Amino acid sequence: MATTGAELLMQAISPHGNLPLVRRLEAVGFRAWPAASVVYDGSWQVRLTGGHPSKRLNCLVPLDPSDHRDVDLRIEKARKRFEHYGRPLLVRETPLSPKPLLDRLAGQGWRPFETVNVMVADLAGLELPDTLGHLPSHDIGRYIDASLAVHGEDASLKPALAEILSAIKPVSGLFIAENPGEGPVAVALCVQDADLAGILSFAVAADRRRQGAGTEMLTAALRWARISGARTAWLQVHDDNVAALSLYGRFGFRQAYQYRYWRQETGA
Repeated sequence: MATTGAELLMQAISPHGNLPLVRRLEAVGFRAWPAASVVYDGSWQVRLTGGHPSKRLNCLVPLDPSDHRDVDLRIEKARKRFEHYGRPLLVRETPLSPKPLLDRLAGQGWRPFETVNVMVADLAGLELPDTLGHLPSHDIGRYIDASLAVHGEDASLKPALAEILSAIKPVSGLFIAENPGEGPVAVALCVQDADLAGILSFAVAADRRRQGAGTEMLTAALRWARISGARTAWLQVHDDNVAALSLYGRFGFRQAYQYRYWRQETGA
């Protein structure tokens, strides 16, 4: 029987339910934002995407707290794979990461440098309008153009984004808010994976923030997810993004866990 959104929220604040919840959210997160190359070394997942610099698509992710054998050998093996892609090795630490691995990284001059909150919300308990303010688009090219404009990213990323979005297997909705004569003002990607719906790449244009566009866009994406059968929403947000955390809190999102990236400092 599927876990309800309310039960997932209880797991998010319960130490006894934490690791199963982390494993499930990590799995749906991988499917929602797929890397071009995924290789396993034991339970360590090596994710690489040559055309896109996203850290989530280019990192080593340990997925079993007990898998810490031959740490130095496996780290060096992963480093060579990253060098082949022309990228520095990054390690993504979640509650599933083995402590001996993290201790070893710290002892070799690695340092954490970015922390992200993974949050969940019970869709059944949300007060959402009966109608959709924005319908999801199926035009990947149009969505990518809007997303690059809203995020202020380089147009050279368009082919890589097209490859990523085309590789998403679960049902997804591409949301775009536009004003006539102004172009796109907000975007969101909603990926429904069974009873879970992930909100990704959510952004509001810099000159349209704090004017309700973010609330409107998030409402539409969550409403669509609930209509489509999702019972729980999840998302990821940097822990220092105060405005986004405030918005998500108003929609009932609660922190499930955090992850952070490690890199080896130059000269270590």
